[in-house]
Amino acid sequence: MKLTIGFSPCPNDTFIFDAMINGLIDTPGFEWEPVLEDVETLNRWALDGKLDITKISYGVLADILPQYGMLNSGGAMGMGVGPLLITSKENSQLSIEALSQLPVAIPGEHTTAHLLMSYALPSFQNKSFRVFHEIEDAILSGSVGTGVIIHENRFTYAAKELQLVNDLGSHWEQSLHCPIPLGGIAMRRSFPAAFHQKINAFIKMSLEYARRQLPTLGTYVQLHAQEMEEEVQRKHIELYVNEYSTDAGIVGKNAVTTLLEVQNRLRSQQHPNPFPIFLL
Repeated sequence: MKLTIGFSPCPNDTFIFDAMINGLIDTPGFEWEPVLEDVETLNRWALDGKLDITKISYGVLADILPQYGMLNSGGAMGMGVGPLLITSKENSQLSIEALSQLPVAIPGEHTTAHLLMSYALPSFQNKSFRVFHEIEDAILSGSVGTGVIIHENRFTYAAKELQLVNDLGSHWEQSLHCPIPLGGIAMRRSFPAAFHQKINAFIKMSLEYARRQLPTLGTYVQLHAQEMEEEVQRKHIELYVNEYSTDAGIVGKNAVTTLLEVQNRLRSQQHPNPFPIFLL
């Protein structure tokens, strides 16, 4: 069976899926049609039910649960991994109240970064949704006053003399005392439970294969991160690929439940989610 599978070209995703997609581990009975896209594109596609298996931001989870459930492996979650709100050197002396009146660039309406921003700083309402890798330049050009950065930009912004305003992940951790669920792997509910189990096992095997190759990074990772220095690729993988990527576990699953509860409060919704979040 050939399944479509979407994930981002960021090093943590290509590191996890390399062996599975490129035949470095056995996946008997299954072939893959990989689609690499920015995670916000994948979020929008998930709303339309476009792919069989897809990386998604947990910020979109509530809206896709009728069609998709989450697998235990392959996600990005943890402590100290949250998005950062940054600004220019020129704006860094402004108060948080003054900054809240300026346009803020956010890496997608359906991203977890947007949810965490809304939770930590609800006064920032002048929002501009951008692809994540455009946000630093938008701040430097003055087209926005602040921006929420994710992925490898947390390792590059300081070199551009951009300034940290707020660690949105720290606010989450300090107030809710649980890991930050950034993104995970969703799969159609309509597939048999045996398929869910097999795909989850393949992802876990693929990740374990990649870890055994360290400190060498596969060419698949480097191909899709070719504009990044290898040191940045390594830092990216070290930060976002951890024990929760192997298996969300009870702590991780509880964190996702907490995120949905926070999202319901922000949306002024009280009804509980009627669908099981995780497939396994």
